[in-house]
Amino acid sequence: MTASDQYASVRYIVDDVQAAVDFYTTHLGFALKTSAGPAFADVVRGPLRLLVSGPASSGARATPDDATTAGRNRIHLVVDDLDAEIDRLRSAGLSFRSDVIAGPGGRQILLTDPAGNLVELFQPAHRQATP
Repeated sequence: MTASDQYASVRYIVDDVQAAVDFYTTHLGFALKTSAGPAFADVVRGPLRLLVSGPASSGARATPDDATTAGRNRIHLVVDDLDAEIDRLRSAGLSFRSDVIAGPGGRQILLTDPAGNLVELFQPAHRQATP
């Protein structure tokens, strides 16, 4: 297994690579892996490698013109205490795109990165183990 095989990679097209790197490393616990700004950078958190591609990157240039707006996809980050994360991120001046939604699997809220890409923060429901 090579080093790149250790990660699941997701590409987000962004307007400003440095602003995206700052957002993910400052607020969401990612670490910078590679920087080729202003065209490209990648940040990692656990097994997730997030490729942030600016307008000059080959990844962005390969995007068809009719697919330039953000879709309904999002990365999903599990947190231990959703309310504490919301308070921490609001204190840092970030705003959310949804209210907290609760379901049988847990609770979630959406925020956006500086380019408008969605990030879901999710706190799983605590369940009793079945014998």
